[in-house]
Amino acid sequence: MMKSLIAFNPFFRQHAPASPFQVMVRKEVGDHIRSWRFIIMLVLILLTFIGAMYVSLSNIRKAATNLNDPDRIFVYLKLLTTSDNTLPTFHIFISFLGPLLGIALGFDAINAEKNNGTLIRLMAQPVYRDNLLLAKFYAALKVIGTLFFSLVLLMIGGGMIITGAPLEASELFRILAFAVLSVIYVGFWLSLAITLSVKFRHAATSALTAIGIWLFFTIFYQIIVNMIMNAILPDPAYLQQDSIIAYNNLVLSLLRVAPSQLYTDAATTLLMPSVRSLGPLTMEQMAGAIPAPLPLKESLMIVWPQVTGLLAATTACFALAYFLFMRREIRT
Repeated sequence: MMKSLIAFNPFFRQHAPASPFQVMVRKEVGDHIRSWRFIIMLVLILLTFIGAMYVSLSNIRKAATNLNDPDRIFVYLKLLTTSDNTLPTFHIFISFLGPLLGIALGFDAINAEKNNGTLIRLMAQPVYRDNLLLAKFYAALKVIGTLFFSLVLLMIGGGMIITGAPLEASELFRILAFAVLSVIYVGFWLSLAITLSVKFRHAATSALTAIGIWLFFTIFYQIIVNMIMNAILPDPAYLQQDSIIAYNNLVLSLLRVAPSQLYTDAATTLLMPSVRSLGPLTMEQMAGAIPAPLPLKESLMIVWPQVTGLLAATTACFALAYFLFMRREIRT
């Protein structure tokens, strides 16, 4: 009887006690918003966003009147992809700063609670151990999602005021898909940082390890792949067309092990509808092709492997963190 009253009476639903998971999420969200590291990362992302938008708005007329560009009709997508080479575009900034945001929100998620002595007191409450880890991840992901969707809405609103151009439905869905992709990309680095916070006892160790992994995939991985491929494979100038295509596909497959490469490929395809393939094309495939924007559905089909890869990597990291945390002794 009491359950039916709570289910159908809005008064009971409004004053029903929050679950322990909801309480932990609210507490984590508040801690993230008030932390200096989040404020610093927020300022950096806002500055890069403002700089990228200023450069794109300064060159939007030239980009929209370029008859050789099949994407010129997508004014709001041009706001995210137009640059005069003085500053990178916004999605390039996100591929660089996004991992730092995820690492900053997750590198001390568990070991800080352990070192401060609050983990034992928290686990003494009637809460599930896995809810703590899930609340840490969900709260940080909620803050990240709010940030990116706020920036997207700010960009759309500013574009409407300055350019006065109408927003097409396809542009809106592409921009929202880009925001979701950015959240998934930052979520991978967040799950990696949480995993390292479970593995290592000290927050400094987990932070340095996460930053080292980020630097390796961002700077050194591409250099190492190119050096190895140039050393073991013959000169492409002496290869046939099929061999060159196979060589390039192999190089691209190795480069796509890096999360930043997956994100860049997917973001470029979503924000540039004229992109038809993420790999090399033969002359036969290019013959007779008319430069025209692709529908959103086909662009999503092209980027689905990249999105699936990021989701799989995020899930694997969080599953490893879950496994390590559930088997960890917290009383010592």
